[in-house]
Amino acid sequence: MSSEPAKRVLVTGGASGLGSAIVRALAAAGYDVTFTYRSSGEAAERLVADFSERHPDRIVTAEALDLADRGAVDAFCERAEEVGFHGFVHNAGQSYDALAAMLDQDRAEAAMQVNFWSLTRLAKALVRGMIRARSGRIVAIGSVAALQANPGNAAYAATKGALIAYCRTLAIESAKRGVTVNVIAPGFIDTGMMAPYAAHRATMERQIPAGRFATPEDVAALAAFLMGEGAAYITGAVLPVDGGLTAMMGVHRS
Repeated sequence: MSSEPAKRVLVTGGASGLGSAIVRALAAAGYDVTFTYRSSGEAAERLVADFSERHPDRIVTAEALDLADRGAVDAFCERAEEVGFHGFVHNAGQSYDALAAMLDQDRAEAAMQVNFWSLTRLAKALVRGMIRARSGRIVAIGSVAALQANPGNAAYAATKGALIAYCRTLAIESAKRGVTVNVIAPGFIDTGMMAPYAAHRATMERQIPAGRFATPEDVAALAAFLMGEGAAYITGAVLPVDGGLTAMMGVHRS
């Protein structure tokens, strides 16, 4: 890549849904973006082609990476550390729904690898360059599930809770070096991941104070802001983007 490191951002899971919205928001804000994808190769190619046409001054590239494959993550991290990135957005995630008393450890650990351990490995590789440059931005996509209990979300919430605890600790350890580390905690986002709940959407939206699901752009806009100079004094924060969901008491009188 020919761009300066201060303008280069890595996004995991960037080919579709929220990830592609984040890639678009960052590129529109003037960053060069490398994003990873697991199985959405065609979507990744379309996204890169679209940016080549719309933003010829931006460099947007895609790399296949399965975050569940620890060896592949290690190899990718070695390359990424050599390249150097000003920013890192950990968006990729894996769901696993089960009642707390019925967890399958193997499936829970698989979700933890993608949602949490891959974050720590990538952050370990990238934060060193950020510290040397005395400038860097790390943004992790968490979930309101880690802030408010929801039946069936025990394993997923645990992965996002671990993510929050790690990011807050990394934030205070790197703050004096000009690095910020923050977590965005979305509520329900209008993406393909919500398709299984389509029959319940109207009921769910009635329980959200804003009365609707978030758009991917609602969340991506905050990620782009946190990457910029205007967010230089925001670190260690967990920022819900949930239409007021976590601010509301969950018991309804009517």
